[in-house]
Amino acid sequence: MLIDGHGRKVTYLRVSVTERCNFRCQYCMPEKPFSWVPRENLLSFEELFLFIKVGIDEGITKIRITGGEPLLRKDLPSFIKMINDYKSGLDLAITTNGFLLEEVAADLKEAGLKRLNISLDSLKEEVAAKIAQKDVLKKVQRGIDKALEVGLGVKINNVPLKGINDVEVLDILEYAKSKGMSVRYIEYMENSHAKDKLQGMKAEEIKEIIAKKYNFKEIPRESSSPAALFELEDGYRFGIIDPHKHDFCEDCNRIRLTAEGMLIPCLCFEEAMSIKDAVQKGDIKGASEVLKEVLKNKPEKNKWSNDNQNETSNRAFYETGG
Repeated sequence: MLIDGHGRKVTYLRVSVTERCNFRCQYCMPEKPFSWVPRENLLSFEELFLFIKVGIDEGITKIRITGGEPLLRKDLPSFIKMINDYKSGLDLAITTNGFLLEEVAADLKEAGLKRLNISLDSLKEEVAAKIAQKDVLKKVQRGIDKALEVGLGVKINNVPLKGINDVEVLDILEYAKSKGMSVRYIEYMENSHAKDKLQGMKAEEIKEIIAKKYNFKEIPRESSSPAALFELEDGYRFGIIDPHKHDFCEDCNRIRLTAEGMLIPCLCFEEAMSIKDAVQKGDIKGASEVLKEVLKNKPEKNKWSNDNQNETSNRAFYETGG
């Protein structure tokens, strides 16, 4: 069992397999040039898997594959199969922008993937292109449809930005609802890599828009989830993730591993330790010791707070997958 320095049980591992991305979203990496960490600096799937086995053996039950854009990593379905073959029944998911999903959804499902979180920030082609700095919408929607067709669970992630896509809050909810998908609105997380002067919508503003058309009530948060959950009168549920709150920190159950082998205890802090040397040597004991040290030093709370919502993180979310 994995227990951090504050007595919290850690069961959730997020693994970034690449920092590369084929979008340049304004809230993430709009100015990032197409120059990347050399592939040889990244851990191989076998090396990542060695550490994942350590985590599973110690009690990890949920694994999320992220990036950058994870579908850019060649042979990703084979990596999913490695994990699923080692222990079936894991909650095994991917966070993706969906652009390449149409071509690989069936292979991912066959490999053992259970669910996908797909970023969808607009249903208008020109707005989606403005946010991603690329014509993306039609291809992403085809990927969503293919994922649903092959039987993958799909959750939509949406980042509402003032003056850009804020008028689409209801449209996104109704699109997701019509396809049997849930939606999570994510408050823009201030970070030094995003485009200057972006303003995200706050949770109360999002709720006010939805309340103009629907009656809804807040329901209990899913265990360890950062999302506040709400239910419409017909039973449909949506969520809002407010990173400026600390309430979900109380039972935080996650750690993150980057593609270069940095083990990160909290998204909002820059502290991390490397497992790279250990896994490249096949040193399972050494990797386990690093894991224990990271857990011991895991912060109690994130560094944002409701009375200081302009706090800016230097974390490159494209390296950690958010």
